[in-house]
Amino acid sequence: MPAPVIRPARADEYDEIARVWMESWVSTGLAEASEFLLANLRARIRREIENGWSLFVADDNGAIAAMLALHLPKLYLDMLFVGPAYQGQSLGRKLLAFTRTQMPDEMYLRCVRENEKAWRWYEREGFVFEKEKVEPSNGFVMKYYRWKRPAAG
Repeated sequence: MPAPVIRPARADEYDEIARVWMESWVSTGLAEASEFLLANLRARIRREIENGWSLFVADDNGAIAAMLALHLPKLYLDMLFVGPAYQGQSLGRKLLAFTRTQMPDEMYLRCVRENEKAWRWYEREGFVFEKEKVEPSNGFVMKYYRWKRPAAG
């Protein structure tokens, strides 16, 4: 079976992308699935695209396997969420490799402190912890990371 293909998201996929985002977020144990959360994520996708997101999906023969949101002018990897059915298959690593083609020299990200699986993975992938700060919009303590391309040598 061929691996999912990373490509730009289409506007007609935003609702499905929000569903995958919610299911992945819920799989962390930090939230419960609800119509309210789904509606918020749907609205956020549209708002963030207006504010500069480049939104990509991992397309598995028409099924959305994962979502990736980048804010290229800010060198910011904003969201990387793999659907639960696709977790543990190196799809996150493939999305991160794709991200490095978009921001090859440096990038930033943040993740929720309680999502230890995620931040430990980013650390293994070469991201360096910079600070912790409470996110006022949701009350979560966020861990901020930076990655820089290793110097040639």
